Amino acid sequence: MERLPPLNAIKAFEVAARAGSFTLAATELGVSSAAVSQQVRNLETWFGKQLFVRSGNRIALTDAGHAIYPQTARALGDIAAIGRRMLEGGLRTRLVVSVPFSLAELWLAPRLAVLLDAFPQMAIDVRVEDDPVDVVRQNIDLRISYGDYHYPALRMVRLVHDDVLPVCAPDFWQRYGDGASSLAEVHESLFIHTNWGPNYASHPTWADWFTASGGNRSPDPSHGRRVGLSSLAIASARLGLGIALGQRVMARADLEAGRLIALSSVSVRLGQPYCAFMPSAKAERADIAELVALLSKTAPLAWEPRAPQDRI
Repeated sequence: MERLPPLNAIKAFEVAARAGSFTLAATELGVSSAAVSQQVRNLETWFGKQLFVRSGNRIALTDAGHAIYPQTARALGDIAAIGRRMLEGGLRTRLVVSVPFSLAELWLAPRLAVLLDAFPQMAIDVRVEDDPVDVVRQNIDLRISYGDYHYPALRMVRLVHDDVLPVCAPDFWQRYGDGASSLAEVHESLFIHTNWGPNYASHPTWADWFTASGGNRSPDPSHGRRVGLSSLAIASARLGLGIALGQRVMARADLEAGRLIALSSVSVRLGQPYCAFMPSAKAERADIAELVALLSKTAPLAWEPRAPQDRI
């Protein structure tokens, strides 16, 4: 059998690298920070490589530390999964899915309904939370995130690279839009703006959409309606509160049912794709593989743009 590095030292290294601090790692492990530091030194001696740069109470991974961290995190996650599976007697009774707020109702929930047709006895735990989350420690089976960079130690599958297009309720357009020959003539107060929050800068705005359409208008968010979630922008448009830049995957059901109409076929792509992350040991599980397949499906929408169509 090949020589294995000391497992306690591997655990101390993984927690310290994830926490960015020997002190925080000590708190998680229930030992002293000196004990964590000693375990890391033991591992550095075993590898013959320095894994952290130490500067007072601060630590940072070296190139060697970055090289081994993803594999150590995956390996410890796999070991934890084996332990849970054995303790559960080989029977899995619950699927734990973690998802951002905007995706939970309009995108994830309909696909979970399809999944339950295939696995009717499955118990599902949906956790709605922002990145980052500790997938391994919280025993999360599948994390859905905006962007492909959050969890380098986990298996990743790109699900969909969504886009946005202008949508509103049919009655709203009849009341407020019929007199306009283009979206460029719509009053600024009728636009719905989505505020993604301080952590995001790659989401398209109304100014981006007008540029993509060949125009140069830039509606002022302070003169319109502003919401804090993409799903809330679509709900607001459905309720006749204005015209939203609706995400295609979230607006699909409303568009196909006629609760929303698309005012143009011009769309703008989001800056990042939506991705699924999971521990490697869970990636081949039937329920998880089925859900990932459902989330990856992006069949064309059965709709046609309504007036004013592609005129800006």
